[in-house]
Amino acid sequence: MVEKNKALVEVKHVKKYFSIQKRPLKAVDDINLLINKGETVGLVGESGCGKSTAGKTIIRLLEPTAGEVYFEGKNIYEYNSREMKELRKDVQIIFQDPYASLNPRMKIEDIIGEPLDIHQVVKGKKRKDRVKELLELVGLRPEHANRFPHEFSGGQRQRIGIARALALNPKFIVCDEPISALDVSIQAQIVNLLKSLQDKMDLTYLFIAHDLSMVKYISDRILVMYLGNMVELSDSESLYDDPLHPYTKALLSAVPIPDPVVKRDRIVLEGEVPSPLSPPSGCVFRTRCKYAMERCATEVPQWKEVKPSHFTACHLYDS
Repeated sequence: MVEKNKALVEVKHVKKYFSIQKRPLKAVDDINLLINKGETVGLVGESGCGKSTAGKTIIRLLEPTAGEVYFEGKNIYEYNSREMKELRKDVQIIFQDPYASLNPRMKIEDIIGEPLDIHQVVKGKKRKDRVKELLELVGLRPEHANRFPHEFSGGQRQRIGIARALALNPKFIVCDEPISALDVSIQAQIVNLLKSLQDKMDLTYLFIAHDLSMVKYISDRILVMYLGNMVELSDSESLYDDPLHPYTKALLSAVPIPDPVVKRDRIVLEGEVPSPLSPPSGCVFRTRCKYAMERCATEVPQWKEVKPSHFTACHLYDS
């Protein structure tokens, strides 16, 4: 049984800036998040809003510009290389492109077994047995171990990527848009597999995606990002039934409803997404928001709890 409501990952004021022609590109600008053991937190937003960069920075695949991330109470940003290698046993990632993330010259047995070799967990027959066990765990056959990545479909390749991420029995996995490169018919299979594995292995997920309907299905809570900033956070039901931020409302208005009787007014955002090299002053969403006021241009909205466990950053909710 998964023990929920116990903090596994705590993200504090994490920032990730890139230098472009000596100017800071604020890909991730002050992210704060608590992820409890056994839960799935969805991270959503338009392409280019900083979702994947946030996920990779949280687990230190990208070095942060500022902030702290605590895993089981310890700040991993203070870890040396030896400590980070040990951490990789507990923290893994599933990448977006299931073909680009697999070495085309390696057989599946070696791709899945590579983490076992690096950490010297098992060797010989035990290694072969572990690889076969992992293949069966993700719905593939043991004989697939002797094939190469190009011999598999996209969905099968993603299952191989999941098997590799599970090789060391991790506790926390960042799922970096694991279904966006797959056919719609395969996406549900992969999401159902992730949910099943979570129950079997007591896993905790940060699930990054832009498909809001799929995020609702798999996530306990959802964080919405815009231009590197947090704009709303709540449990899945509250976010879908009663979104607070104008950006969240616009995103949800585009989600198809599988009921011809129910109608939803489409909210079309005006203008282009601003460049993260020169984000708008005050509220970063104000240039596309129909509710924008004068203060939105001069004051950064504060992150606040508008309803129980439902947070947003918007001047519309200032008391």
